[in-house]
Amino acid sequence: MNAPFREATIELDAIADNVRHFRRLTGVEVIAVVKANAYGHGAAAAAVAALSAGATRLGVAEIAEALELRRQGVHAPIMAWLHAPGERFEHAAAQGVEVGISSFDQLEAAAAVASVDSPVGVHLKFETGLSRNGVAPADWGRVLAEAARLERVGRLRIVGLFSHLSNTSAEDDRAALAKFDEGVAAAASFGIRPEIRHIAATAAAIDLPETRLDAVRIGVGLFGLSPFDDRSSAELGLRPAMTLRGAIAAVRRVPAGTGVSYGYAHRTDRDTTLVLVPLGYADGVPRNASGRLPVSIAGRRFVNVGRIAMDQFVVDVGDTPVSVGDEVVLFGDPTLGVPSAADWADAAETINYEIVTRIGPRVPRRSA
Repeated sequence: MNAPFREATIELDAIADNVRHFRRLTGVEVIAVVKANAYGHGAAAAAVAALSAGATRLGVAEIAEALELRRQGVHAPIMAWLHAPGERFEHAAAQGVEVGISSFDQLEAAAAVASVDSPVGVHLKFETGLSRNGVAPADWGRVLAEAARLERVGRLRIVGLFSHLSNTSAEDDRAALAKFDEGVAAAASFGIRPEIRHIAATAAAIDLPETRLDAVRIGVGLFGLSPFDDRSSAELGLRPAMTLRGAIAAVRRVPAGTGVSYGYAHRTDRDTTLVLVPLGYADGVPRNASGRLPVSIAGRRFVNVGRIAMDQFVVDVGDTPVSVGDEVVLFGDPTLGVPSAADWADAAETINYEIVTRIGPRVPRRSA
C-alpha cells in the first residue's frame, strides 16, 4: 500500500502523556499553549488532548485563535495575550476568553466591554526584563490601582498575574522572577489577589522549580520537543507528537555527473538512484537546509541532494531498492530510528519550535 503523498500524523496520546508528565514534574496547574495552530499540530485536537490529560487552561497569542477554538467546541478557560494596537475585546468578552493586559489602554479597553454582571477575565502582565510586551515597572502603580478599582466595581475579574522569561541563564531568569515578585507584592498592596501567578514556560518549568508558582505554561514541551540544545526529548521524558511523512513520487537511475535540482548545486559522483519527495518550502521544508536535510527511507537515513524547491526535493539513495509510493519519514520520534525535528533544526540552523510550526496548511494533519 502506498504511503500518503504528504501528511503530518499527530499522536494525541503523546500530547496527553506530555501533559501528565508536566503535572507530575511540577505539581502545579498546566496551561497548555496552543497558539499558532498548536505549533503546527492542530489547535482544537491538541487542546482537547491536553485538557483530557489534566491541563486546566489554554493559552494562545491572539484572540482570533481563542475564538476559533470556541467555534470548534472548546469551552475550557482560554487566555490570549498579544493584541493589535487599539484592539477591542467585545468578542473575547462575549465568548468568555480571558485577555492578557500589557498597558493602561488595554485595561480600559477590557473594562469598556464588561458589564456589572459579566466582568471580563484578565491576566495582568508585568515587564520583567524581556523587553517585549507587559506593563513597564514605572506604570505598575497606575495600572494596578485602576485594575483594583475596576475589579471592585465588578467590571474586571483579575484571574492572573504573569510574565515571561528569556531563558538566557538561570541567573537572568531568577532576576526576572525577583522582579515579578515585586510586581506581585505591588498588586497585593492594592488588594489584588489573583487566582494564579505564572511565569515559567517549558524550559523553566523543567529546570527552575522556583519559577513554577501556581501554574506553568507549556508550549513546545506539550508537543514532546526539548527546549534545550544539550538534552533530547527522550532524556526529558517527552514524546514527540508529530511525524511528517511523504511518499516517493519518482525514481530515477542516473549516471555519474548528473545535475540535481535548480542551479545544479549538486552533481552525482557515481551511478546512483535519485528519488523525488513531494514536499518543499511551501510545505515548511527549510530551503536553507538544502544538501543537509535528513530523511528516512526503507529504514535507512539519507540526506537530500541539491536545492530544496517549493514543492519537492531529491534524495540520493545509492543502490537501495525503492519504488514509487514508498514511505519517506521526514522527521518524527527519534527513538523509533527516524530523524527528529531537532535534526532538521540543526540542518537549517534554527530551533525545533520553528520546524514544526512552519509545516504548512497544504500538509494534512491526521490524528492518531
